[in-house]
Amino acid sequence: MKEENQDFFQRVYEVARLIPKGRVTSYGAIAAFLGTKGSSRMVGWAMNAAGTAFPPVPAHRVVNREGMLSGKHHFGSQNLMQELLENEGIHIKNDRVQDFGKLFWDPAKELL
Repeated sequence: MKEENQDFFQRVYEVARLIPKGRVTSYGAIAAFLGTKGSSRMVGWAMNAAGTAFPPVPAHRVVNREGMLSGKHHFGSQNLMQELLENEGIHIKNDRVQDFGKLFWDPAKELL
């Protein structure tokens, strides 16, 4: 991996580690917070690679802008992302976070 991608991934991980239990954010919200608004896909790639990061990254708390579990196929089993979210009290229906607006954690508002 290119060094600039590694640095970007580490910045993404730092933000993702701050997402409180029982809350979710989006790839785009992390990208915007990092000043790279057009890099939502890169945030997704970082989440896909987060399984080996230390300290651990709660990648299950990062969903798409509509609250869909778009990255669930990267969790080893088809239901693991949903199970991790449900263990935190987040309700999922048809691969979508219920009450997404209420549970949405915006790093631009929460961290500034």
